[in-house]
Amino acid sequence: QVQLVESGGGLVQAGGSLNLSCTASGRTFQSFAMGWFRQAPGKDREFVSAISRSGGTTYYADSVKGRFTIYRDSAKNTVYLQMNSLKPEDTAVYYCTADLSTISIRTMTNLDYWGQGTQVTVSS
Repeated sequence: QVQLVESGGGLVQAGGSLNLSCTASGRTFQSFAMGWFRQAPGKDREFVSAISRSGGTTYYADSVKGRFTIYRDSAKNTVYLQMNSLKPEDTAVYYCTADLSTISIRTMTNLDYWGQGTQVTVSS
């Protein structure tokens, strides 16, 4: 089992920044690739970003490429999502997930571990 707890969401003006955190507990953090998804009201949950177990490979949705950065700190069992140049369309609940495979995360396939979500609201 893996428990995931997100934090760092909030209200920010367009053009601003937020840094989301997701801390994992239960099983060895280094065993898991990590990812972020988001879900806006009335929309499906969508992939945002993923990072490999080593942290050496990262993936981003086209909509956030160049603005968001994912990174992980194994000493803290935490994965981060640094979000810059935020836009109103980034408003959503952001969820953290963990899996043995970045492919599973990128395709949202059989993901068993999710955090509770953290709200990000970007005002225009």
